[in-house]
Amino acid sequence: MTDTAAASAPAPLAVRPAAECAYDVVALGEVMLRLDPGERRIRTARRFDVWEGGGEYNVARGLRRAFGLRGAIVTALADNEVGRLVEDLVLTGGLDTRWVQWRPYDGIGRTVRNGLNFTERGFGVRGAVGVSDRGNTAIAQLRPEDVDWDDVFGRGVRWFHTGGIFAALSESTADVAEAAMAAARRHGTVVSYDLNYRPSLWKGIGGVERAQEVNRRLARYVDVMIGNEEDFTASLGFEVEGVDESLTDLDTAAFRAMITRAAEEYPNFQVVATTLRAVRTATVNDWGAIAWSRVQGFAEATHRPGLEILDRVGGGDSFASGLAYGLMELGSIQEAVEYGAAHGALAMTTPGDTSTASLAEVRALASGGGARVQR
Repeated sequence: MTDTAAASAPAPLAVRPAAECAYDVVALGEVMLRLDPGERRIRTARRFDVWEGGGEYNVARGLRRAFGLRGAIVTALADNEVGRLVEDLVLTGGLDTRWVQWRPYDGIGRTVRNGLNFTERGFGVRGAVGVSDRGNTAIAQLRPEDVDWDDVFGRGVRWFHTGGIFAALSESTADVAEAAMAAARRHGTVVSYDLNYRPSLWKGIGGVERAQEVNRRLARYVDVMIGNEEDFTASLGFEVEGVDESLTDLDTAAFRAMITRAAEEYPNFQVVATTLRAVRTATVNDWGAIAWSRVQGFAEATHRPGLEILDRVGGGDSFASGLAYGLMELGSIQEAVEYGAAHGALAMTTPGDTSTASLAEVRALASGGGARVQR
C-alpha cells in the first residue's frame, strides 16, 4: 500500500471501546527510583533530585498524564520507605496502584529490595550515563502465578504494554510477561512491546543470544512492536543494511526493508514502529520515526534535525505512548507516528524519565507548530 492510500484505509488496529473497559492502558514492568544529579556528575554529586521511572511504566504514565487516558501499573515493590516513595510518585502520575505487589522487607535488602537508577544527562561531547542498582528487586522475583491476569484483563483493558527491559530482569520475568501477554490476547486487548535492548541487563545471562531467544519467543504475542535504531538487530536479529556502527546516517529505506522482513516473519504484527535517533552530541540529536501498519502501510514522522535536548532518558517511552494514543484515538498510522515523535521530542526538553507535556502541546507540535512564546 502506498503512503497516500493509507488515509482512506481501515484503522490500523481493532481497539476495544473505552465504554466497556475499566482501563485504557495497563503496563507491566519495574518502577525504579531515579536519582538525578542535574547538571553535575554522579561521581561528584552532593545532592540528587528523585523521580520515578521505568521503560514500561513511563508509557502508561504518559498516556495518563499527557493524554488523559485511564491507566494502571502491574509491578512489585519492597515494603519500606523507598518503596513508599516510589508509590507516592506513581500516585502523582495518576496510575491505579491496586495491582502493585508489596513484598516484606528484611531490614537490609538481603532478600528483596527496590531498584535505583543513577542517571546523569550528559552535555555536548559528554554522553549521558546510567548506573542501575537493581539486582534482587521485588519485581525481578515476580512469578506468573503471582498475578490473576484474567482478573486484570477481565475488567476490560484496551491496551497492554510491556517490554524487553522487564523480560531481562530475571529468568522468571520473561515467563511473567508471556503469561500476561497471552491473557491480554484472550481478552481482546491490544498488546504492545518495546524491545528496549539494554546490554547491561543481558550480559550476565547470555548476552545477545539470550536476548534474541527471549524476545523472539515473546514476539509471537505482539500486535504493536516498537524499537529504536538498534533494537530490532540486537533483540530480534533483523539486520538493517547500510547503517554504520555509529548510527550517524539513518536511511529510512533501510529501515523500511527491515520492517518488511519482520512483518513477514511475524504475521501477528499489526503495527511496527521505530524511532530514528542520530546523536550529534548529548544535547543535539537528529530525531525522527517511521511506522508501518499492515492495513495502512508506511508513514514517516516529521524529521527534526538538530533537535536540542535537555534529558534524553524516556524519549523513546514517550514516543511509544504518543504512538499508542494515536492508534487508539485517531485511527491513522500517519497521525500516530507524528504524535509519537512529537511527544518524544517534547519529553526530552524537561528533566526526568516521564513526560510533562500536554495533549495540546503534542497536537500543536505534531501539526507543525513551533516554540513561539505562549501568553
